[in-house]
Amino acid sequence: MKKAAVIGHFGFGKELLNGQTIKTKVFTEELDRCFGESEVLKVDTHGGVGSLVLALWRTILCFCKCENILIFPAHNGIRVFGPLCAFLKSIFHRKVHYVVIGGWLPGFLKGRELVRSLKKLDGIYVETYTMKTQMDELGFTNVSVMPNFKNLTSLMEEDLVYSQTEPYQMCTFSRVMKEKGIETAAEVIRLINREKGRKVFQLIVFGQMEPGQEQWFEELKKEYTDEMSYGGVIPYDKSVEALKFCYALLFPTEFYTEGIPGTILDAYAAGIPVIASKWESFSDVVEEGITGLGYTFGDKDELKELLDKVAMNPELLNSMKIHCLERAADFSPRKMIEKLKLW
Repeated sequence: MKKAAVIGHFGFGKELLNGQTIKTKVFTEELDRCFGESEVLKVDTHGGVGSLVLALWRTILCFCKCENILIFPAHNGIRVFGPLCAFLKSIFHRKVHYVVIGGWLPGFLKGRELVRSLKKLDGIYVETYTMKTQMDELGFTNVSVMPNFKNLTSLMEEDLVYSQTEPYQMCTFSRVMKEKGIETAAEVIRLINREKGRKVFQLIVFGQMEPGQEQWFEELKKEYTDEMSYGGVIPYDKSVEALKFCYALLFPTEFYTEGIPGTILDAYAAGIPVIASKWESFSDVVEEGITGLGYTFGDKDELKELLDKVAMNPELLNSMKIHCLERAADFSPRKMIEKLKLW
């Protein structure tokens, strides 16, 4: 009998850098280190409907061969794999663990029959306490908090890079898409630079291009050519080296139900503070005034006020860098896997 099977969005053979794929891969790599690769089976759900039949068949085989089943589905996947795994659990009597990616699940479940199936699983692991409270209100008793995690080597304190002169290099590090607030960041930086009559801030955009948004981003680069540049795609295991030279991570997301975004974990490991819109679970990951600063969700004017404040007192963020390194230690894969009690 194998120790575990992971059913998730691996995208084998492709360079996918979205949060779902990265979390699935990082978690599985840690399982391989704990138990050995031969003890962990993998089922790739990437490919949509075309690969669904094969993924379902392999899932059944995993229930035949493995003690523990770990699933990492997103919106579409959970509607299939939730009921399927609950049913197979009743037949094979395996332990089923659902590791949630992002902060969308509680709102998604309201009024859905899917709730009955998920209540039968051995554990549902959400990223924030905000989510757990919401799940408790839906009547779940099998929910635990497992913050997002990454296998990153944080900087040593003596390797921290302190920005001392203008222009201060801000960055975004996410999928390159409108909904991540990149345009908002560029617009606010332009307003500040023009008001001050000099380049106080510059924005570097890191990340993989979201399919279908290429034209939007090309037009954005042309419009904000003085304020913004594209830094390209960074492999998830190279993020610390790339980000450590930045002054701060801007995270003006327009997704209110973000969980614990992996990009913030990258920033902490690189010793850079975060300036973010206060999405639903903001306080679960950003300590106001300690590891970053927040502004009212969707309030562009308040973001500008915050950056004006930073411009007048650059040491405000530099003083947070050591606290970011300390916070990074809370998000190691081994610490999270121990919550599953697979040993």
